[in-house]
Formats: sequence, structure tokens, C-alpha cells
Amino acid sequence: MWHQQIFRLGAKSRGFHLVTDEVVSQIQRLHEVQTGLLHLFIQHTSASLTLNENCDSTVRYDMEQHFMRSVPENAPYEHDYEGRDDMPGHIKASLLGASLMLPVSKGKLVLGTWQGIWLGEHRIDGGERRIVATLQGDVEI
Repeated sequence: MWHQQIFRLGAKSRGFHLVTDEVVSQIQRLHEVQTGLLHLFIQHTSASLTLNENCDSTVRYDMEQHFMRSVPENAPYEHDYEGRDDMPGHIKASLLGASLMLPVSKGKLVLGTWQGIWLGEHRIDGGERRIVATLQGDVEI
């Protein structure tokens, strides 16, 4: 079985956001897959997807602080006409990536105990973000 859909994540402020539940709730046929893979792809160049700590929110805060120091907004970027946060957003998105490939078993994601899906919102006000979800796998007959 193959299933593909596009859904939106609600607008979030700049930072890292745990979105596992928001993502899983929108994958229409996830519950049908016995063994498979879910590929998630974000259709934006200034936001990212990554897998990391799902329990302690200070990890997301510390990650944001690290990236703000590592990729500062006040550097002399050529690409600056969309705002001071745009070029740093592109750099952060490239460093973290635009997609995740996750295992599925018995209708659920198979994540580690402390793993969750993060949206890296790298713009001050990025707005809604579109995700393409492609699900493949065996279904119970």
C-alpha cells in the first residue's frame, strides 16, 4: 500500500516545537500499516524537521539558543530583502534537513522512548507549514 497526502502544521513562533501528535493525528491511513515506513517532507526553505528529545522542553530551548549563536541574524548576508531572519532560516533548515524517514509497526510510529518529531521554525513568524507525508507498507488483509 502507498498513501500520500499533504497537510499543514499550524503557525508557530521561531524555535523548536514538538509536533509528533499533530503529525500523527493527520496521517489518515497510518493505523492500517502493519510494517512500513513514513516519509515526511517539509515544503519550505526556512523550516526543518528533525527527531530529538520529546520530554524535556529545555532541550528545545537549548537547541534554539545554540542555533541563534551559531547562525546569527546580524551577519552580513547578501540575501536580506525578506527580513533579517530569512537567510539564517535557510542556513538552519539546510543544516537540519527537510525530511524524516520513520518506521511504522502495527499502525504506529516506532520511535525511541524519548524521541519525538520536531518542527524547526527558523523565521520569527513563519506561518503555516506544509508537510508531504508518504506512507508505504504492508496492510493487514
